[in-house]
Amino acid sequence: MKVIDLRSDTVTQPTRSMRMAMAEAEVGDDVYGEDPTVNRLEAMAAELLGTEAALFVASGTQSNLLALMSHCERGDEYIVGQDAHCYRYEGGGAAVLGSIQPQPLEFEQDGTLDLARVARAIKPADHHFARTRLLCLENTVAGKVLPLDYLARAHAFALERNLAIHLDGARIFNAAVKQGVPVREISRHFDSVSVCLSKGLGAPVGSLLCGTRVLIEKAHRWRKVLGGGMRQAGLLAAAGIVALSGHVDRLADDHENARRLALGLAELKGLTVDPASVQTNMVFVGVGGRGGELSDFLKQRGIMIFGQENLRLVTHLDITSGDIDTVIAAFGEFFAGK
Repeated sequence: MKVIDLRSDTVTQPTRSMRMAMAEAEVGDDVYGEDPTVNRLEAMAAELLGTEAALFVASGTQSNLLALMSHCERGDEYIVGQDAHCYRYEGGGAAVLGSIQPQPLEFEQDGTLDLARVARAIKPADHHFARTRLLCLENTVAGKVLPLDYLARAHAFALERNLAIHLDGARIFNAAVKQGVPVREISRHFDSVSVCLSKGLGAPVGSLLCGTRVLIEKAHRWRKVLGGGMRQAGLLAAAGIVALSGHVDRLADDHENARRLALGLAELKGLTVDPASVQTNMVFVGVGGRGGELSDFLKQRGIMIFGQENLRLVTHLDITSGDIDTVIAAFGEFFAGK
């Protein structure tokens, strides 16, 4: 039985072309800057995002932490969404390891931060306060794409207030595909961007931090301090090259599968879902606290989900159109019998 895993887009298996590229990768010692495959991946990412440089790192959490520690000093502060990944889901690394204070604010319904509220949160130049140095945004946020005009306004806002601006762009390519623009139309509004290769793009490991040469050089040092210096990392970078060169446009398939899933589930009684809210590869479903029972039912049919009151179902490159039909039918079977 094929397992249909909707828990996250991090669960993908490396494709055959990735495995072949990894097996044949030319490698060297990346700590010495001598791994040609890593160097190629970093150059490719910088070119795609329109930045001066890029750095290959082990994870999105590490990439965001390196950005925070490179933009901020001890006692500085970053403003961030209350439910943003780099605040809520990364172990408090900025505070624990960087002595950087977070100032979280509630996201708006569309995933933006209200810039008027951000302005009020900026600390005055006074020894009583942490120094506000950085604004962090996330794109996508729970599958929602930040509007391009908002990004331009946020960039201008940060410049006016002498703040750096970082993007947790773990799924930035989902946003670019949804908006039908080159990814650099998003990244150009930021001083640094974190890009995850192991989510929608399907690589087994790794993220990239993109930014200016000065910032990336600082991040390179912090990567070493954090134990992130990898040696023959070209074996991993090779999969990232395949991801960036061949898996971007196909994200549209994931978006379409998510839309079909939402439309199918919306026809069923006993759950709540809003198909109009589905923008990329995530579908949020209310199941009235019956997630555990539903999860057990679906697991017996080879379908993996996560959640209790509310579910987040995520489509990815290992989910086919036929799988969507199977999932809708299984949900229908469960709710028909209750």
